[in-house]
Amino acid sequence: MLREVGRLSFWFMSLDALVGIIHNPPAEWTEVNKSAFDTLFGAPSGRYPKAAEKTMTVRAPSMSPESGVPFAAYIHPANPKSGPYGGLSFVIFPVKDGPCLVGLVVGTQGLVPDEVVLGRPGHARKARAICDWLNREFGGGSQMAWAKQDPTRTDTTVPDDLREKWQEYKSVFDRYGREMYALFRPGPDQNATKDAITAFLDLVFAERGYRPMKDSLADSDRIRTKWFDHLMPVVESARVKEVLSERHFVIVQGPPGTGKTKMATDLLANEYSGNGKTIQFHANTTYEAFVGGLAPVQTEGTLGLQFAPMAGFLMNAAAAAMKDPRPYLLHIDEINRADLSKILGEAIYLFEPKADRERTVELQYDFGDPFHQVLRLPKNLHILGTMNSADRSIAIVDVAVRRRFGFISMWPQMSVVESHGCELMQTAFRDLISIFVEHASEDAFNLVPGHSYFLESDDRKAKTALKINLLPLLEEYLAQGYVGGFAEPVRNYQQWIRSL
Repeated sequence: MLREVGRLSFWFMSLDALVGIIHNPPAEWTEVNKSAFDTLFGAPSGRYPKAAEKTMTVRAPSMSPESGVPFAAYIHPANPKSGPYGGLSFVIFPVKDGPCLVGLVVGTQGLVPDEVVLGRPGHARKARAICDWLNREFGGGSQMAWAKQDPTRTDTTVPDDLREKWQEYKSVFDRYGREMYALFRPGPDQNATKDAITAFLDLVFAERGYRPMKDSLADSDRIRTKWFDHLMPVVESARVKEVLSERHFVIVQGPPGTGKTKMATDLLANEYSGNGKTIQFHANTTYEAFVGGLAPVQTEGTLGLQFAPMAGFLMNAAAAAMKDPRPYLLHIDEINRADLSKILGEAIYLFEPKADRERTVELQYDFGDPFHQVLRLPKNLHILGTMNSADRSIAIVDVAVRRRFGFISMWPQMSVVESHGCELMQTAFRDLISIFVEHASEDAFNLVPGHSYFLESDDRKAKTALKINLLPLLEEYLAQGYVGGFAEPVRNYQQWIRSL
């Protein structure tokens, strides 16, 4: 229930004041919220520069039965002093029987004056990443945060299943459900609440052009690193091996230069102790080459050759795995360069990691030992495909195939560039990642160049590498229209590279 907490004189840090309001909504709602807002700015204990105060204003109407759904909102100062407002806002919603609901909300008057921010893919992408991180970090198996795919879609509301889970906020959802696009439901852990509001507020003020002050930068970077990992998650080879052991059939996908092939070959050499084989698909790969079929063989007869059944890569890998109880890895590089459903044919029936009994398919020819005309895949055969998500000219992996493979995405990693790239490469990587994070659509985001383009440690060689390796890739993206929605930032980035 709402409780009186008095003045803020005993709160020394601005974020602690907000946490106190959220977990113990005060009766002096307007006064306490305005005081907490003031403490966010300037020395000695504020988090944001004093100048940032000009970019936001607080509105916290007094709570009364006649006031409807109470709230405290940090809104754009261009809005009127009272009445409906528009644009991006950070809002706290108090309820009688629990802590306040916290989140990012579009004003009921629409997107203006923040239509540019709210319409930028990066803002929605970062809000979703923050909520993903909060659920993973603090949820303990339950949902503590939610984010809408597109903040501008005020024609859609909070999902019914979330309303069911968070019933204490029914009145809030009924009134503002369409405007909400990122929410956090506080639990008993006040440190989790502090991290959540810090992430939301840092995002809001970053959109206004302000970062936290020097004393708060380390904390800001800590939190940003945590949620940014949900934009581009780190995938370790041990995790891929774990999924292979569980599902047997896995595809690692990602943008160019993220180390997919290197991870697969390292996995084969180390985790599988070389027990396996790497092959590569291309446009002319056939069912006969992969599964098996008739092929010309040399004979001593008058014709010199004849056609006979010959096992393909899959059959040979299955036979090798049957001879050795150790896990055997067949790595298929560029797996989507061929039409996988055609190449597998009826053998797709065998790709069922959780089949309740052994599956077999009848072959057209007798291939001799160990299968003859009945193909089966041993349990110790693991198949790992790698595919470039940027290559739009090749076959799309269809739904039937996707159901049978576990998919893991690999993303560019700043830590790799920091370890192996010079300062110029680190700057170039950060700037390009920022362009894609902020402006790329969901499809275009899969094209962000990977860290292997930025690993030169010598500054002079780095300039050359950026010009001869990265520039042609970006030129191709522009020529094909892959980055049409944000061509100008990409072109400006190219101009910077050419100036080096």
